[in-house]
Amino acid sequence: MIGQRVLRSEDRRLLTGASSFSADSSLDGQVHAAFVRSPYAHADLLDVDVSQALVVPGVVAVLTGRDYQADGLSSLIHPSNLPDHLDPSRPSFTDDELFPPPQAPPIVMDRVRHTGEIVAMVVADSTEVAIDAAELVVVNYRPLPAVTDARAALEDDAPRVWDAGNLCASAERGDAALAAAAIENAAHVVRVSLRNHRVHGSPIEPRSALGLYSSDSGRYTLYAPSQGVHRFRRALAVALGVDNAEVRVVTRDVGGAFGLRIPCSNEYPLLLWASRRCRKPVKWEGTRSESFVADVHSRDTHCEGALALDDGGKVLALQLDYLGNVGAHPLSFAVLANLMRMAGPPYDVPAMHVRVRGALTNTTPTSVYRGAGRPEVTHIVERLMDLGAEAVGLDRAEVRRRNLIRPAALPYQTRLGLTYDSGTFGANFEEALQLIDWDGFESRRAAAESRGMLAGIGVANYLESPAAAAYERTDLTITADRTVEVVIGTQASGQGHETAFAQVVAGTLGVSIDAVSVAFGDSDVAASGSGSHADRSMRLGGTILVNACEDIINQGRQRAATLLDCEDTQIDYVAGEFIGADAGGSIDLFKLAAEAPLTATGEISTRLHAHPNGVAACEVEIDPDTGALSVVRYVSVDDVGRAINPMIVEGQLHGGTVQGIGEAVFEELVYDQEGQLVTGSFLDYGLPSTAETPSLEGHIKECLTASNPLGVKGAGEAGITPAAAVIVSAAVDALRAFGVTHLQTPLTPERLWTAMTSGIHQA
Repeated sequence: MIGQRVLRSEDRRLLTGASSFSADSSLDGQVHAAFVRSPYAHADLLDVDVSQALVVPGVVAVLTGRDYQADGLSSLIHPSNLPDHLDPSRPSFTDDELFPPPQAPPIVMDRVRHTGEIVAMVVADSTEVAIDAAELVVVNYRPLPAVTDARAALEDDAPRVWDAGNLCASAERGDAALAAAAIENAAHVVRVSLRNHRVHGSPIEPRSALGLYSSDSGRYTLYAPSQGVHRFRRALAVALGVDNAEVRVVTRDVGGAFGLRIPCSNEYPLLLWASRRCRKPVKWEGTRSESFVADVHSRDTHCEGALALDDGGKVLALQLDYLGNVGAHPLSFAVLANLMRMAGPPYDVPAMHVRVRGALTNTTPTSVYRGAGRPEVTHIVERLMDLGAEAVGLDRAEVRRRNLIRPAALPYQTRLGLTYDSGTFGANFEEALQLIDWDGFESRRAAAESRGMLAGIGVANYLESPAAAAYERTDLTITADRTVEVVIGTQASGQGHETAFAQVVAGTLGVSIDAVSVAFGDSDVAASGSGSHADRSMRLGGTILVNACEDIINQGRQRAATLLDCEDTQIDYVAGEFIGADAGGSIDLFKLAAEAPLTATGEISTRLHAHPNGVAACEVEIDPDTGALSVVRYVSVDDVGRAINPMIVEGQLHGGTVQGIGEAVFEELVYDQEGQLVTGSFLDYGLPSTAETPSLEGHIKECLTASNPLGVKGAGEAGITPAAAVIVSAAVDALRAFGVTHLQTPLTPERLWTAMTSGIHQA
């Protein structure tokens, strides 16, 4: 069962209209909410006049930050207040390296710090009435100077987002002196300034939620999309000033997550608060326009990188200096932590130094997005490898070949402290080169030129080090009706958990997959858990499922021994049957559960580090007349460890790759100098379609890790991690005749056309 291409059991529900997304949730007597959002990026809030809105027929309430304060409610949890097992960024930072501003309430009381912040909430009998009444709320602002660029935010004369200053994190890792000395004495040093531009996750389903307060029970219930209901529950309990047990969070089907659903959004405690005040369920259906200004954004980092090499192309040292734009409120330090932890993979780099800083700006907060730092690291390291190859006079493939970590060096410890336990980096690299026919590309370049197109080829190695919340839990029950009931704390958002988890349980217990039911997404049903992120679900969730199944088997062996009148050491377990020695008879697992259910709990409180890795290679063509770029071929070789379901893994790899193509070529969030988002709709923010996506050739490798019993490394973020790096490499190769040595993303027609006409290095 484990390793088989089993069709996803959840797809029938999702494809036949039987699914239940957040906007599908409804309760009798519900009312509807609309939010008044700031049009300014930075302004003092002088007055909020709700009088006109209150008299609109159908309006139930109009609430402001002063009302929220008067009711004694608090802010949502800042990551620095999370315990280590819930916050994957904390172990990478010491307390004196983080200095976030004060926590901000979910509804503004005195100062707005980015466009789209909530300044009032209207509750009415219908969404239409609520929206109309919201337009009648009169807000008096005093505009203030704004800063949107992280580099400008750290200038001495920059507007202060918060009074204490705009720097909210600063840390260094590695050996600064050793790296500097190696760079000073190296035969070749290459440098690059690279920006990973700001992007939006753009899930199919905009955020929507339904909040309910029950005066009978004194409990709050939130129906909302999430990547983990227990994280939401804790954040909401803090904001509402109640115990965790007084909050229930329910997540059903999720129309895309990618990291955007990890933070508990400001709207959610407000809906619960409004329900308590109005004594009715309160529903909100977010619009796409709200998504662009109020959903968390991602990426937006600058990095100054330097790579030193000797005359033979051997890397001697790597320096990386990152500056991340965290927006107006720090929601997560996980991206900065990942940037700080994993310079250089999968190359043997003798000296490393990494500096990471986080800057506050008057922009929507940034948080994790698929890859969360790994694409950024891969991008700059691979750009430096390309530039290093040119400086030394080697082929781009050859300089990589000479620096990949050899199998004999494993386990390999990086100069930043990570340990890679397994991987066939060189073999994967050679396979990718063969698949793309690297050596035969010049004939294809010539053929493209005969058609009037400019062709280029690129290759990129990647290696991930996905951190994750350490805690996870599952509860298994074997029932008399021949069912294995699984409840687990991690949360599906389209990855195929219901099928893959069932495969693990069915394979470990030796029962039919049809006998296994998997439940998650309800904090009243799942006792605890940490959700889905950072390739953790199968590494941690799969581990505790295996452990719980083994516990069940051990319990069953003891029961069977009693029934079969033998020692438990004489009982074998095969394909759901407990078999006694010397023809002592047998008994079925489910029959054992007839007298009393067999139950087991699996828990874990460690991160089980693993390092998914691989290689991507692609070819692009550029129209010299327009600058339009097409990715015409894309191949990858991906070591995901054990592939529980190769079909699901392939889908994950393909989906991530398409998102990476979008980020590299089409997508970008842009602010003007006043902090207004000028790419606030899909008319301005481009997404790739099937027309812009080539046939993707993925090749799964299974080099198992020893960190977990299944040998799983992870696949959810593998596709996106090398995409920008390999596409930029190919684009630069296509434009080399024009003197182009580097390109910033996204690779828009304007940017490429300008590069061709200017004929200079593109900074």
